[in-house]
Amino acid sequence: MRENGYGEAVLEELRPLHRELRHAIPDVYKGFGEFHHAAFDAGALDVKTKELIAFAIAVVERCDGCIAAHAEAAAKAGATCQEAAEAVGVAMLMSGGPGTIYGPRAYAAFCEFALAAAAA
Repeated sequence: MRENGYGEAVLEELRPLHRELRHAIPDVYKGFGEFHHAAFDAGALDVKTKELIAFAIAVVERCDGCIAAHAEAAAKAGATCQEAAEAVGVAMLMSGGPGTIYGPRAYAAFCEFALAAAAA
């Protein structure tokens, strides 16, 4: 694990890459941002639940950037480490062996962001 933790390290690595691409294709990023906001607005499901769903899907999809981003967002939305662990458990069931690799990474990232959210 890196000095600043798994989740933050992944996001830190991706920020400049996103920034560069966003400058090259701003309309694509704008459209994705609008889509993102529409999907995560509270409705019949609250934001915390939606972020936990996205977090679990990120494990199944084996996307480190998605894991980190949705771990952070779920923690900020008030999800607990136990809720994150249970979401990871479902993701592990649905993805088999790879879930046993990405699941622990995801849980570590979530707990890192939950600790930071609690301290804030």
